[in-house]
Amino acid sequence: MPGMVVFGRRWGIASDDLVFPGFVELFFRVLWWIGTMILFTYHKGHFDCNGRGVLHTFLVGQLVVLALIILSLCAIIYVSAQGTITNPGPRRSMPVLVYLRAVLYLPELAWACMGAVWVSDDSRGCDPATVGSVIAAVVASWFILLFTALGVLFVFDPLGNPRPQPAAAEPLGVRHMESSEGTQFLSTARSLAVKVWESRLRLLCCCLPQDENQRAAFSSIAQLFTGFFSDTDLVPSDIAAGLALLHQEHDKMERSRDPDMVVPHSPSSPVGEDLETELEKAAHCMQFAAAAYGWPLYIYSNLLTGPCKLSRDCCGSRGAEYEIVGGDHLGCHFSSILQSTGLQYRDFIHVSFHNQIYEIPFYVALDHKREAVLVAVRGTLSLKDVLTDLSAECENLPIEGVSGACYAHKGICQAAGYIYKKLVNDGILNQAFSIAPEYKLVITGHSLGAGTASVLAVLLRNSFPTLQCYSFSPPGGLLSKALADYSKDFVVSVVLGKDLVPRLSIPNMEDLKRRILKIVSNCNKPKYRILLQGCWYELFGGDPDDFPTEMDNRREEELSQPLLGEESLLVRHSSSYHSLASDDSPAHAATHLPLFLPGRVLHITEDGPSRRSCFSTVRYRADWSNEMNFRSILISPRMLTDHMPDVLLRALNSLTCERPYSLCPSHTSGSQQQNV
Repeated sequence: MPGMVVFGRRWGIASDDLVFPGFVELFFRVLWWIGTMILFTYHKGHFDCNGRGVLHTFLVGQLVVLALIILSLCAIIYVSAQGTITNPGPRRSMPVLVYLRAVLYLPELAWACMGAVWVSDDSRGCDPATVGSVIAAVVASWFILLFTALGVLFVFDPLGNPRPQPAAAEPLGVRHMESSEGTQFLSTARSLAVKVWESRLRLLCCCLPQDENQRAAFSSIAQLFTGFFSDTDLVPSDIAAGLALLHQEHDKMERSRDPDMVVPHSPSSPVGEDLETELEKAAHCMQFAAAAYGWPLYIYSNLLTGPCKLSRDCCGSRGAEYEIVGGDHLGCHFSSILQSTGLQYRDFIHVSFHNQIYEIPFYVALDHKREAVLVAVRGTLSLKDVLTDLSAECENLPIEGVSGACYAHKGICQAAGYIYKKLVNDGILNQAFSIAPEYKLVITGHSLGAGTASVLAVLLRNSFPTLQCYSFSPPGGLLSKALADYSKDFVVSVVLGKDLVPRLSIPNMEDLKRRILKIVSNCNKPKYRILLQGCWYELFGGDPDDFPTEMDNRREEELSQPLLGEESLLVRHSSSYHSLASDDSPAHAATHLPLFLPGRVLHITEDGPSRRSCFSTVRYRADWSNEMNFRSILISPRMLTDHMPDVLLRALNSLTCERPYSLCPSHTSGSQQQNV
């Protein structure tokens, strides 16, 4: 439901979001009331100590205040549990209850002060149990008041001025869009939203040095977030409920799918022996891509042995030996790379851990096993990398010999340009090929590093025709169609399961937003039930819940019209919004230029059921896929874990070694990264 309007502004919480916090507070208030009643009854209202009158008044008043608070909480919980996300009618009395609950904070504050004064001045002569109980009550009151204040700050919406409602005769979807007054309102609201997002980013990144790249990144990200959130009026719990419903809907579709159905191959993709060869090469390159993360991933993958191995090399006085390493003052990053790859120090041409916005770490080494000059680019590991990721606007990337529109992800283009200048202008590649002129060039990376490696490969392709790039879990919104097709001759993208990042692009996010709007408006269950059943399903599995929808009783001809509930979640009409009759593909949303995965796509999936016990084994299969198969975000608990570099490396090792791999192995098995 759109944010609740109380105290003259909109808040980042809906009227059906008070069930769980209300129940938690009710539980503690009831225990508190029972404890106070026991104390009062035990002494029968008579206390033999100084200030007995104040104490008697304090306890009686506290019982009354707690009783009123308990009654108000019961009313809030009951009313908040009524209706559905898009049907707030049964909750129309919620603002009055919120005002009542807010008023009750005043006597609670007064009684907390009275209790504190009594403890400090008049508690002499009272038994310790009574004094301790009063102190506990005072502390609890102040704790709840502080917690409430923090909660108010958390749900405060800086853009929370009540949005004007459409006139009675004004059709839905054209609210304030036809008049100059409405256009001016939206323009002002958008400018304010951009400033708010920039302020949030500056606060989040207050520790980063201020420079031109940071200001440009903040402006770009603020405009992106403003454009994405400006046409909807959802609160975070609405999104959580929508994701829970989408996950169960997707699982129902998977279970109803023919188990013998074979994923079609891309027409231009080779199969058979070429697939096995590419898997072996990918498994080999993935260890270098994972090693680029340095000591954090190495320690995570080798919890028992990693700290001991690195402690021998970190903080050592090996000054001249580490001159080529930038930004690694203790040497732990470089030591972990040596441990992970099995290379010798003399095999490295350049290693840089310098990290700024649009400037990410990478290293260049000689891979004698594959006879390659290997460039490995690190993925996201810092806040600066996140800002590079989020600079998702399109930037022109003209390439000689490529016809059609050539553009790519702005932040990744900038990062690839930085590494390109280092490799070419600083002579790093010339130095490498002067040592091994017969070697070929191989570029690899994971996540942000995969996207940067792919764009870098596109930039270097004309100078190095035999170059190959292995891109692991690259961002989905990376290259234009022309550049994606061009890269298929030399780039292989490896995607594991339901990984979120290869499906992450602005059009895909718009599609996800539209699907959330549709499914939450169709579901006729209250939000608290959706969230409870969603949590149960995520933790314990079972059959996906068959949620009844508002469409169950609608006539077939009505399905071609947008649902009233779905429209009610829109602040203004957006070209990203489609009615139920429209195609589900985000390709229909023309507000953003489409971006695609680079190269040929090698998709690794799990054989067998989607849920298995922690100690069961998992078998993988790999198939050539098509970039169009990643044009929709899949909601699953694995959408994040499938992106982790150690998980992808284990899957590749499992495929190349032709053996199942335990789903929940010990971290000590991560040492297999060193032996591909």
